[in-house]
Order: sequence, then C-alpha cells, then structure tokens
Amino acid sequence: MKKTTSRDGTTIAFDQTGHGAPVILVMGAFNDRTTGAPLSAYLARRFTVLAYDRRGRGDSGDAATYAIDREIEDLDAVIQAAGGAAAVFGYSSGAQLALAAAARGLAITRLALYEAPPAQPAEHAQALASLVAAGRRGDAVEYFQRRMVGIPDEVVAQLRHAPFRPALEAMAHTLIYDATIVADGRITAALAEVRQPTLAIAGDAGAPIMRQVAETLAARLPGGRAETIAGATHHIEPALLGPVLERFLDG
Repeated sequence: MKKTTSRDGTTIAFDQTGHGAPVILVMGAFNDRTTGAPLSAYLARRFTVLAYDRRGRGDSGDAATYAIDREIEDLDAVIQAAGGAAAVFGYSSGAQLALAAAARGLAITRLALYEAPPAQPAEHAQALASLVAAGRRGDAVEYFQRRMVGIPDEVVAQLRHAPFRPALEAMAHTLIYDATIVADGRITAALAEVRQPTLAIAGDAGAPIMRQVAETLAARLPGGRAETIAGATHHIEPALLGPVLERFLDG
C-alpha cells in the first residue's frame, strides 16, 4: 500500500502493481480498492495499475463535509503519484466521477467507463444522509440496494445475512457520496468538455439501461464510442473486460 495526500489534506491510499503506462482504477458504490484487485492483476501484465480507496473507504481518510470537487482532487493526487498523467478506468458511479474529473481538465490520457449508471433523483442522497445520521446504517444499505440499484425485496432480505454485510454497513456513509455523484447535473452538462478518447462499456447480460447509458455517452462525448461485452454483467470479470480494456488502452 502507498499513500498520497489530496489538496484538502486527506490521505488517499492506493496499491500499485505492474509496469508500463499508468492506469488508475476508480471504483463504485460498496467498493474499496480491493474490488479492483483482480482487474489490476490482469492489466498489470502490460500496464502500471493504481487502484485507490476513494475517501471514506478502506485506508483512505475523509473530511467532515462532502463535495464532488474533493473527490476530483483525490483522483488528481493519484494521477500526480502516477507521474502526472494517466489513463483512467471508472466503474459504475466511479465512471461518473471519472467523467467529472475529465471535464474538469485533469491530466487523463484515455478514459474507459464500465457500466456507468443513469442519473438518479437528488432526494436519494438526502434520504441516505438522514439514515446514516440516525445511526441506521443497515437501512441505508438496503435503501441503496432497493431504491437505487433495483434489487428485489426478497433478495435484499437474503443479503442481510451475507458475510459481507458488515463491510457494507461500515461504508454506508459513502453511499451518500455516490448518490450525490450520480445526481449531479453538472456532470451531464459538462460532457462536451471531455476531449479524451473515451470508451463507454456495458455488458449484454446486465440491465438494459446500462447499455442505453453507454450509447448515449458515446454519442455525446466528442471522442466517445460504445462497446457491449457479450456475457458480461454489472460485475467486473477480468476475463471478459480485460481484453477490451487492453485494446483501448493500447490506442
């Protein structure tokens, strides 16, 4: 594990593996840097891969108040640690964060987005904040699963007993961050500012809305194109996703 410091003084932890041109992995909701470890291992055969804990997760620090601008600065700190410029892979809400960072003008060479979610109502972030403030972390987890992901009630009930449930509750406060990111209209409005070559990817075995989002992003981004991966779902499967990323990152 390595560490860097964001502009507001927050410590950001990351793992670095492999050799070659740098690629930074930006994970989504319920994820820390370990989520990207299998993909990191795949890409590290040809690239230097940096997978970091977004603020409030894993070994990274946090601040008393949240703003998307702070998360953009966190990514910039990792880019600087990578040498000053890097390709970026964003997953789920991390894809929206990566888009916001590219629009802000960070030194991103190429941008790959996997299963970027559709925009969500801003009320979700407010509801999650109220639940977390009341100490109802389990309810916040289930609110996100049910209302934002669309998991059926019976499956949500089953997941209460999953061995990873405590880990989900531990990062429940960061769901507010993800809900804020996917509700932020500034990101959509700034798409024309994203000039990097961008690949919007979705799986054909997942939710159809994700393919629609990928196609919309490709059409609206000046350097965008879309690709659908046969057999892929919302989960990251390096054997399916890895070859697509390698081709794109090689330019």
